[in-house]
Parts: sequence; structure tokens; C-alpha cells
Amino acid sequence: MSEVRICETSSCSAPAKLQCPTCIKLGIVEGSFFCSQECFKSSWSEHKVAHKKAKGVNNDHVKCCDHDHDHHYPITNPWPGYKYTGELRPHYPLSSKRPMPERIPKPDYGERDDGRPVSELALRGTSNIKVLTDEEIEGMRVACKLGREVLDEAAKVMLVNTTTDEVDRIVHEACVERDCYPSPLNYYGFPKSCCTSVNEVICHGIPDRRPLVDGDICNVDVTVYHQGFHGDLNETFCVGEKVSTDAKKLVQNTWECLQKAIEQVKPGMKYRDVGNIIQKHAQGSGFSVVRSYCGHGIHRLFHTTPSIPHYAKNKAVGVMKPGHCFTIEPMISEGTWKDEQWPDDWTAVTQDGKLSAQFEETLLVTETGVEILTRRRDNGGRPYFHD
Repeated sequence: MSEVRICETSSCSAPAKLQCPTCIKLGIVEGSFFCSQECFKSSWSEHKVAHKKAKGVNNDHVKCCDHDHDHHYPITNPWPGYKYTGELRPHYPLSSKRPMPERIPKPDYGERDDGRPVSELALRGTSNIKVLTDEEIEGMRVACKLGREVLDEAAKVMLVNTTTDEVDRIVHEACVERDCYPSPLNYYGFPKSCCTSVNEVICHGIPDRRPLVDGDICNVDVTVYHQGFHGDLNETFCVGEKVSTDAKKLVQNTWECLQKAIEQVKPGMKYRDVGNIIQKHAQGSGFSVVRSYCGHGIHRLFHTTPSIPHYAKNKAVGVMKPGHCFTIEPMISEGTWKDEQWPDDWTAVTQDGKLSAQFEETLLVTETGVEILTRRRDNGGRPYFHD
């Protein structure tokens, strides 16, 4: 008789019916069994730490010395046996973690070795959506304005031959200059101050030593933490002069998906209806909507209720009310909507290796509609690929 295993989720004791596929590849047995996809996904943030321990892939293992980031290192592929879905490759070693001045307040996870956002985890499972006070709304306006300024600084260096690590340096220094903490830094152990997602990378790409190439598309995702509030936004940039017509169509459609969703934000709108709007527009041009990642509530917490899927016929809970603050951030792909993850446990890529694009804004529901807190302040609010 085979051994009966119990689900590893802390609040569940049901018999396990599935095993983590990454654990199978890595030969991990203990801690790898779950009763359902729901339990597996809810435990993912804690569970993936076991993968990192098994692989020994972190900055301490891959960096060859502690010299300045401009030092010329040999570029290596940290996972030579991994089968990539597309042409992009990581360029390791990563540069050292960038320091933060003591004067700048950190979110709770910024102080922890494991990067766990304790304040977020304390509210896991609740469906209550916070209505912000006037004071909190003003705090969000300031944080989002500063977040936009930081992304504007990054936009200036989205050029051929700029490495994504250099983009991260610019973002980090722009945050520090504005007395902001870069929210991604150390969130569940994330090693950098922003996410840079190139070509087939859907989201959560880790900035590294790869130079941007003429014809790339690259998303830069910036979040800043200022005076207790997070402001979150991202844009996809077209790099150089050789971006294909098909790639430009994808980027344009993704931006339109976001705009069409924002146009409908108002009191009384159901959160689940956002996905209907986005999927209809994406599919109308032959594109697909990524399902694994969604928009989220944001204020004093980086990620909180509500969850806002971008695909149709979802089961999102809640109705928009004045004072709700959240992101909409559709990820639209050329081919399949399905994704997989690199062995770094962060970089999400399209399963077929085709391109993916994303845009994001932080939004506030008002009495009459919506305020785009992270809106670009110049060029009529249009994205940089329109410049």
C-alpha cells in the first residue's frame, strides 16, 4: 500500500493528490504534496523557498566577487539543463543587492531575511476591500506621483545596449532621491528594485547583465513605498528601430486593453467584469490573456484585496466603491495564454516562447468614476511607445 500524504498547506489536512512539478524535477519529496491546485497556489510564496534551497541559486552562490557593478564579469547561464521556451537567456551573475539608506523607512518585508510580508499574510483569506480615508487617499496620490517620476527616469535609458541591470540602478537611485523604498526589493526575497520583462517574459523578470537589443520589447514594472503607501505602475517599451510590426500591434493592443478597462471603472462596477472587457479586446485581435497573474488592491499593503483577473468569466469577488484603490495590469500574449517559470522562481515566460506585453496603472474609484493615480503627467498621458 502506498503512503498516504497530507496536504502541505498549513491550514489544510486533506489527503494530497498532486505533487509540485518543480519539486519532481529537483528530486524534492518532503513538503512537495498538496490536495488541490488552490492549496498549491495559496502556498506558493512559502513553498518556492524549498526550490531555492535545493538549487542553491541565489546571489551569494552566483556572484564571483563584490566589485562595483560595472566590473566585467564572464556571463554564465545558471541553469544549463533547463529547456527555455524562447530565445531569451539569463545573464548571470547578478550584481550585488543595492543598499538603502537607513533614513528611508522600509515595509515590513524589507527588514526580514525571508522577505515575507507579514502584514499582508495576516489578512490572507479575507474578502474585505478597504475604503481609504481622505488622508490615505492623499498618501496614495503622493506615492503614485513619485512612482510615475521613477518610471519616467527609467524611460530615458530604454535604449539599445542598456543592460536591464542598469535600468534597475536608475530605478533604485531615483527611488532613493525621492525618499522612497523600491517595493519589489526583498519582497519574498526578490533581489532587485524593479522588474524588467523582455520579449517572451510575461512579468517578474529579474534585471541582469543582458543588454537590450534593437527590436526588443521590454516592460519595466516600478513600485515605490513612500510614507507608508505603495504606488505601482508599468509600461512596455519598444527598443530601437527594428521592433516588428507584429510586436508593435501586440504592445498597442495591450495598452488599449488597459484603457478600455479603465474607462469603465466607477462605483457599482463588479470587479469580475474587468476581465470581460480585456479579453474581448485582446481576442478580437488574435491575442490571448494571461491567467496566472492579476491586478490587486494596493495602499499600505503592496498586494491585497481585491484580486482582479484580466480574463473573462472569472469569479472575482466585490463591487467597486468610492475609496477603493487597486491596479489593473493586463498581460497579453501573441500565442498561448499559458505560462511557465524559470528556475529562479520569479521569471514568468510564455509557454510557447512568443512575445508578451503589459501595462499597469494604480487607480482610485471616485464618486463619479476613476482617478488614474499613476498617469503620465506629460504627452497627454500617452505611453512612451507613442512618443
